[in-house]
Amino acid sequence: MKTENVLGLSAGLLLAILAGYFLMLLALSWWVNRKARGNNTAFFQSEKKTAWYIIAFGTIGGSLSGVTFVSVPAAVGAGGLNQQFSYWQLVCGYVLGYFIIAQLLLPIYYRLNLVSIYGYLQQRFGFITYKTGAGLFLLSRSIGTAFRLYLTANILHSFVFQYFGISFAATVMIILILIYLYTYSGGVNTIIWTDNVQTIFMLLSVFATVYYLCESLDINSVTGIWETIESNNLGKVFFFDEGWSNQNNFFKQFLAGTFTAIAMTGLDQDMMQKNLSCKTLQDAQMNLYLFSIAVLIMNFVFLIVGALLSIYAQKAGLAGLGDKLFPTIALQHLPVAASIFFIIGLTAAAYASTDSALAAMTTAFCVDILGMNTAATAETNHSQSNIRKAAHFGIIGIVFAMIMFFWTLDNQSIISSLLIVSGYTYGPLLGLYAFGIFGRRSVRDKLVPIICIFAPIITYFININSELLFWGYKFSFETLLLNGFLSYLGLWLISSPKIEEKHDDLKHFSANQ
Repeated sequence: MKTENVLGLSAGLLLAILAGYFLMLLALSWWVNRKARGNNTAFFQSEKKTAWYIIAFGTIGGSLSGVTFVSVPAAVGAGGLNQQFSYWQLVCGYVLGYFIIAQLLLPIYYRLNLVSIYGYLQQRFGFITYKTGAGLFLLSRSIGTAFRLYLTANILHSFVFQYFGISFAATVMIILILIYLYTYSGGVNTIIWTDNVQTIFMLLSVFATVYYLCESLDINSVTGIWETIESNNLGKVFFFDEGWSNQNNFFKQFLAGTFTAIAMTGLDQDMMQKNLSCKTLQDAQMNLYLFSIAVLIMNFVFLIVGALLSIYAQKAGLAGLGDKLFPTIALQHLPVAASIFFIIGLTAAAYASTDSALAAMTTAFCVDILGMNTAATAETNHSQSNIRKAAHFGIIGIVFAMIMFFWTLDNQSIISSLLIVSGYTYGPLLGLYAFGIFGRRSVRDKLVPIICIFAPIITYFININSELLFWGYKFSFETLLLNGFLSYLGLWLISSPKIEEKHDDLKHFSANQ
């Protein structure tokens, strides 16, 4: 059996590193939950006992998934969408989006004391709209999680597991089962702490990669890094050329980033579940402010990594690697230490984003779809814990099936695909919350699912014909805005002027935002 796949580092050693990393997470999970096993409150909300700065640091790891770790750097030198540092324009838009979330959405969630953020839709619109919102999240997050984990699993399979005769399907199942084992009992209570550890490993990995790339490219100073990047024509950050027809145009990217953050963070149970675990609204807002600064800095560092990788690839004669650019160079060209840092960082990124997503989907399914009471008696809580664990495992099965589907497509640029797909799945959620918060009209509850189905379909047809319809204009990530607008318009068409009396508290609250 051949196990040598990198310079001086065997697949067997890589596998041992992965096993040791998992055992560390399992031990940490046991320690965190030694007094709270089977507790649904701990699983869903960490009993609201965790300090905001602990949550903020761990959230960094949860947001920087394997897609950010691998696909963002790969796009820097590839040309087209997200070329050079244009992706950072999108990230700048994220920061404005996070500020809007902190000032507008978090106060609503805390005022209503929500376990699942989609409870707002029930109180504002009705039962069917509530279920529709939760269903949209489950669809959106399951696709997003599958996209992210597919990328990481593909790399781990190509560089580690296949050398032991393990199939791609088995590789994916192993990763998912390991995540289930350390989160099935503690949920968010576990994830908050494991994500902190994984964030540390991720940061060590990316900065170690910068160091070893600089060493390989004979760059001897911090200023020398940017001088090298600019001399290779990879340092352009802001794109104002060609106006709105350019997919990398600053205004298009910034605006798309703002609304992407609102939809994929503020209207996403996964990202909000940790924020709702803070003790107070003020703590949750501080968490989000710190998180936004960290995202801005870390994404810029990942783009620097991408530029250095592109320069190295040109000198080494490597081409056409797509999302395998980073792992190929890290595992087959850089020193052994860099390979170890990379494999741990990639694993940390995959686990940190996937574990919280699975917990959030479990929360949405149990609380929103099944109607589980999180404040149940001890006897009922035991029964519901068993249901929750079964639901958790079932969601893993769904994500596994989606990953296998993506594997048959063999997509080489996950970051662009993920953001484009999210524009169709999160758009109706954006329209629902905008209509609820900024208006006072009530809707015909039974018709809401129809609007949420047809808005993405119309968006798709407008998108593929945009150059013909809008004088050469070509959509990129701003399909989310179009989808949200069409959803809002559809809701207005099925609405009536006054909100029912049972929503007076929400009307008063929304009017004062």
